[in-house]
Amino acid sequence: MDFQAGILQDGSPMESLEKQLICPICLEMFSKPVVILPCQHNLCRKCANDVFQAANPYWQSRSSVISGGRFRCPSCRHEVLLDRHGVYGLQRNLLVENIIDIYKQECSSRPLKKGEHPMCKEHEDERINIYCVTCEVPTCSMCKVFGAHKDCEVAPLQTVFQGQKTELNNCISMLVAGNDRIQTIISQLEDSCRSTEENSEAAKRELCARFDALAALLEEKKSELLQRITREQGDKTGFVQGLICQYKEQLEKSSRLVETAIHAMEETGGAAFLMNAKQLIKTIVEASKGSRLEKIEHGYENMDAFSGSLDHLAEAVCALDFSPAEEDEEYFDGEEEDVEQ
Repeated sequence: MDFQAGILQDGSPMESLEKQLICPICLEMFSKPVVILPCQHNLCRKCANDVFQAANPYWQSRSSVISGGRFRCPSCRHEVLLDRHGVYGLQRNLLVENIIDIYKQECSSRPLKKGEHPMCKEHEDERINIYCVTCEVPTCSMCKVFGAHKDCEVAPLQTVFQGQKTELNNCISMLVAGNDRIQTIISQLEDSCRSTEENSEAAKRELCARFDALAALLEEKKSELLQRITREQGDKTGFVQGLICQYKEQLEKSSRLVETAIHAMEETGGAAFLMNAKQLIKTIVEASKGSRLEKIEHGYENMDAFSGSLDHLAEAVCALDFSPAEEDEEYFDGEEEDVEQ
């Protein structure tokens, strides 16, 4: 009790206490009931409801079938999750309400000091108690009667004060609601970035798999065609090697006949020569007739039958692209119709 009395007697602690009792939404002293958020910050229930309604425009009432909602604390941006009762499900801060009652009672019992109210600069003894609507500045009654604002339109200071407070409160509520909407958009954009990255990675994997399958198919086809060329090569070279062997045998026989004929030509005796010459000549003539072995055709060694153009495949690969979206197809169809017309 002594500590509370010491606070109430000192003006500076009272000002500090008043700052602690200001709602961050309406910038006025908390109005009952005061609700306490999970982050331990306080709000007027009306202000909390305004922020909640701005962040959850489709939440209708406490009897709505929609189960709860969320909004962010205006002091620390902590996300507050509410049940189906909405703001009415938050706990009241009775301690803050009691402190506000004690503060208001103390303020009402304290006499108003001269320095606590703004005084007119032109009339030092006059309090500023009216508002000049024309010049949009607070002033005193003497300025209206005799001073610079005698021809201006004025209004009660309290009326303008309440109006400006209400307008500022609405602006704050609108700004807080806008901040919540911006935060929602930011969250949606961040989700979109993550989804875009995940979808891109999936598309890359799918594209790589398709190209790998296509490469495997091309490799298999290449191996098949190479085997066909190799078989044809083996058949042709085998046939030619066989002919070479036949010609070598014929050459060897012919060479032996040549040696025999030369040896016969060396014979000087007519009788001895004639005994073998006739048969030797007959053998040479028959050998010359039988030397007509099989030959290969001109261009036999060519492999032109296995040449093929892959230009159409290269063009198809160069023309590979992603399938156009439906909107793009409709756009292209429209262009074709214009060209035909």
